[in-house]
Amino acid sequence: MAKQAAVLAVDSMSGSGLFQYVESFVENNIPYKIFSISDDKKIRTDSGVTILADDIIANLKGHENEYGALILACGDAISKFPKFVDDTEKQYNKDLVEVMKAFSAQDKIMAGHCGAGLLFDTFDIAHGKKVAVHPYVVPAINNCIATGAKSEIDGNIYTAQTEHTICQIIPPLIEALKK
Repeated sequence: MAKQAAVLAVDSMSGSGLFQYVESFVENNIPYKIFSISDDKKIRTDSGVTILADDIIANLKGHENEYGALILACGDAISKFPKFVDDTEKQYNKDLVEVMKAFSAQDKIMAGHCGAGLLFDTFDIAHGKKVAVHPYVVPAINNCIATGAKSEIDGNIYTAQTEHTICQIIPPLIEALKK
C-alpha cells in the first residue's frame, strides 16, 4: 500500500502546483489529504478558484506518523514568504513549523516547489542538502545548497524550482510513495 501524503496549501496560492501534485496522486492511487495553512479550510488560488481543503494544519500536528510525506504545494514564495514573516505569531504558522520539524525528525519525504527550499532552509530542515528554489530566492538560502537546477532530489528532500518544473520530481516522488 502506498504511503499517504499530507499536502499543504495556503490561501491565494498558485493552483497549478497543487493541482499537479493532487492529479498525480489520484492517477497513481496515492492516498493524500490537503491541509490548509490557516485556521479555515477554505482556500483560493490566485486565479480565483475556491477549494475546500480536507482539514487545517492544526489537525495535522501530532498525526505526522500517519503520513509518509509532506508536500508543500504552496509555491509563489516571492509574494507569500514576506506575509509568512509578518504573521509568524499566527498559530497556524507556528503549527506549520512544528509539523515540518516533526516530518524532518522522522526523516520522512518532504517535497515542494518554488519557495519550499527556502522554508526547508529557514527552519533548518535540509541543512547541507541540495535544493532547487525560485531564482529570486537563491540569495536567501544559507543552510542548504541552492543549485540553480530545475529540480533536486537529495535524500528525502524533493524540490522543484518552479511550478513549471514540478513534473521533474513527480515520477520519483510517486515511486518513493509506492515503496
